[in-house]
Amino acid sequence: MREGRQRERGRVEVRVQSVGAGGVGVGTLPDGRVVFLPRTAPGDRVRARIVQEKDRWARGEAEEWLEEGPGRRTPPCPRYAECDGCTLQHLEYGEQLRWKGVGVGEAIRRIGGMVVEDPPVEPSPRQTRYRNKVTFTLRRLGGGRVVAGFRELGSRGRVLDVGPECLLPQEEVGELWRQLREGWGEGARLLPGGRELRLTLRAGREGGGLMVRGGWGDGDPSQLLRAVPGLRGLWRDEKGLGIRHLAGEGSLLAEWMGEELELRGGAFLQVNREAAEGLHRHLRGVVGPLEGLRVLDAYCGAGTLAQQLARDGASVVGIEADPQAAAMARKGEGERLRVVEARVEDVLEGLLPADLVLLNPPRRGLATPV
Repeated sequence: MREGRQRERGRVEVRVQSVGAGGVGVGTLPDGRVVFLPRTAPGDRVRARIVQEKDRWARGEAEEWLEEGPGRRTPPCPRYAECDGCTLQHLEYGEQLRWKGVGVGEAIRRIGGMVVEDPPVEPSPRQTRYRNKVTFTLRRLGGGRVVAGFRELGSRGRVLDVGPECLLPQEEVGELWRQLREGWGEGARLLPGGRELRLTLRAGREGGGLMVRGGWGDGDPSQLLRAVPGLRGLWRDEKGLGIRHLAGEGSLLAEWMGEELELRGGAFLQVNREAAEGLHRHLRGVVGPLEGLRVLDAYCGAGTLAQQLARDGASVVGIEADPQAAAMARKGEGERLRVVEARVEDVLEGLLPADLVLLNPPRRGLATPV
């Protein structure tokens, strides 16, 4: 009886009020603490089970919907209820955009200390099948069994097996994922050994590439290329040792912003090409005429934007620490473009002054000033 009463106390009725970081619904418990509820939408009234409690907040799982909020929809992905690969598919797309804008505005106000309105968010030209690069996790379970996909919702230690039905990759990447799953052999024997691997697939103009992280050894890259028709290049990323080309073509040709690029290994490009093109157009509209401007493009990646700005009359210095990306960017060097291979934090001050500084840092953000 005592256990039953304890379980009952772990369940509570909550009205969801907003969307927090990672697309998690946010409500308030009767005692005033904030509670985070994945897969819930503003306006939902749910009966939830509390799974984690702290002094100021709790985390729960919605078990029963008593009312549904006005922005809720049926997720397009059939695996959404159990997969942690996406977070906002249960919201109408307009609601997704609105809450993304709220998240950006709150971050600027809270972290930056600035008084700003929530910015409008431009819709992506494609709501699904937009990623030109996707990373999956492969785990060997023993007895030749393999699961490969994304982490399970609510259980980061488990891997959910996800095939080409996933709605994140571009069609070409989804097809490559199907071929790879069929071609890697029993127990994924053609891939490097080890219990868990990270597999990054990338689309090229004429086939795709695979980069493997984790595990040990190289597997059998030559046989893997023969078994996977759409695979053109294979790389190995070893922690502390960099990226090695294992087999196939040393680079992938890709069309990007009207440019032909040779993509190697882990070189970074925005994963949503059409959205990136829209961002570049917006930037150009804000900056206006470029003739004679001195521009610093920090974290310039493969240099596609820096090259465009230089062609339109700006004097551009691109800064990029990744050797592969910097090598790609240097192919566009000329009278108006120079590429510096270095950490932005190490060289930025010495390259000033400039009329315009563009910052497009990696996901971890800018380094803390010292």
